[in-house]
Amino acid sequence: MTIDRLDARLISLLTEEPKLGVLECSRRLGVARGTVQARLDRLAERGVITGFGPDIAPAALGYDVTAFVTLQIRQVSGHDPVADQLAEIPEVLEVHTITGGDDMHCRVVARSNADLQRVIDLIVDVRGVVRTSSVIALDTPVPYRILPLVNDVPHRGNR
Repeated sequence: MTIDRLDARLISLLTEEPKLGVLECSRRLGVARGTVQARLDRLAERGVITGFGPDIAPAALGYDVTAFVTLQIRQVSGHDPVADQLAEIPEVLEVHTITGGDDMHCRVVARSNADLQRVIDLIVDVRGVVRTSSVIALDTPVPYRILPLVNDVPHRGNR
């Protein structure tokens, strides 16, 4: 799935100012309101835009510790049963299947280092998990971002 320059400009605008309405986006981009709405609908339908909700800082909810936990699992039933069980743990924010010596990589949060032990214990209790290894994030000098990729879309004659 590729996006064109107008799509990139629209995504960039909404990333920088997510509260903008369709009419204001159309005004700023110099295109019709219907064009903006059609683009948004198409981008959402094709899975380019995956959400419009607010981004929430875990620390604002009392989760001051972020850690990354790698898992080795018994792969008798594959990754899905383990991932389904991990999804039941609220502090598990992301789960990725990975290559290498481990099988899965999770981003988790906890209220404190001591609370992180509780979260890791919950993960270890998941049926199919054989071993875990964790590292605590000290800082996030480059937070999750996608805009640099969007802004790298080549110009193709669109506004």
